[in-house]
Amino acid sequence: MDSELSPLWRKTFYSLWIGCFITGMGFSMTMPFVSLFINELGNFSKFQLNFYSGLAFGATFVSQAIVSPLWGSLADQKGRKLMCMRASGVMACTIFITGLSQSAWMIIGMRFLQGAFSGYINNAAALIAGETPHSKSGWAMSAISTAGIAGNLVGPLLGGVLSGAFGYRVPFFITGFLMFCVFLSTTFLVKERHFKPIKKEKMRPIKEVMAEIPNRKLIFVTFLTTLIVMASSMSISPIISLYVRQLMHNHGNIAFVAGIVAATPGLGTLIAASKVGHTMDEIGPEKVLRIGLITAFILFVPMTFTHSPWSLAFWRFLLGLANAALMPAAQTVLTLNVPTEAFGRVFSINQSFQAGGAVFGSLLGSIISGLSSYPMVFAITGLTLLINFILIVLVQPKKPATNKKGY
Repeated sequence: MDSELSPLWRKTFYSLWIGCFITGMGFSMTMPFVSLFINELGNFSKFQLNFYSGLAFGATFVSQAIVSPLWGSLADQKGRKLMCMRASGVMACTIFITGLSQSAWMIIGMRFLQGAFSGYINNAAALIAGETPHSKSGWAMSAISTAGIAGNLVGPLLGGVLSGAFGYRVPFFITGFLMFCVFLSTTFLVKERHFKPIKKEKMRPIKEVMAEIPNRKLIFVTFLTTLIVMASSMSISPIISLYVRQLMHNHGNIAFVAGIVAATPGLGTLIAASKVGHTMDEIGPEKVLRIGLITAFILFVPMTFTHSPWSLAFWRFLLGLANAALMPAAQTVLTLNVPTEAFGRVFSINQSFQAGGAVFGSLLGSIISGLSSYPMVFAITGLTLLINFILIVLVQPKKPATNKKGY
């Protein structure tokens, strides 16, 4: 850690890092196996199973996209710490109850409710963005992103072991308990020193704040990038365990292998995140984002033609290296170009786009795989990243954002 970051800041940072880690782990420990969980709750056709799996993934993000702007306004009025407490507390309850589900629709309903109160990682990022000197923004955004990434790495492996040994319900119970621990640690250990509450009647309209941003097109394309990057991830997530089952011809420990395949991108991102963060501070997040998008597009080509779960795991590991330059870079663009007073609302708008991407991606992946094939999902996902790269190139600023702005 840098010497200009106080011990109190470090305590807050590490508390949020652990909270984001558990949040990411809890998500990835349960969601890769939801389709297999749903499969145990009834007799479904291939299309029905893919469709219900897509709804289970997308339900959270539908409600999240709807209510995120409301939570963003409250974050700017009441603080981001309170939003983290709200998210972790409700998630502890909804995830635990999901493990008690007796039907696919109960799972979908609880996921919808969870999404309405979610947002721990995004609010933690907004809190850190407001507490960090701009000269360290790239590092801080990458560092906090490694928490969720590390959780996404550990989660599928742990979830695969637990699901294989005790069934698909147990990971939900464990995740619910861990999220309650996150609620307690956030409540008592996190301090928000630089937050200045803004009364609702004194809060400037978001349109007025956005009008002062020199390159508004870049901000809007960054929102769109968040949507596309999330869609590219979520288009694969609902069907990954089903695709692995097909590649393994329905033999062997499918849950464990699916967990490994789901975890490999997280390993790649975790390895690359620190280097990418420092690179963003040196050359700017826009350039890093462009490199990440074109690399990800190229890697989706061999994934489209793979015939082995281990080959798929290898290419997804390399994809994880590229992913380290995507979401953190987008968040850093916002951090460097948006006034601090609007962090809560802007990050919540970004979360709405993220949620929209999750809905679009999960449903698109499920429908395409149901009507066509699993490889076709990878092909179309790669094309969306290529389109995103082109848009970023078209709106790139003449001078990339720098870190010379004071704290």
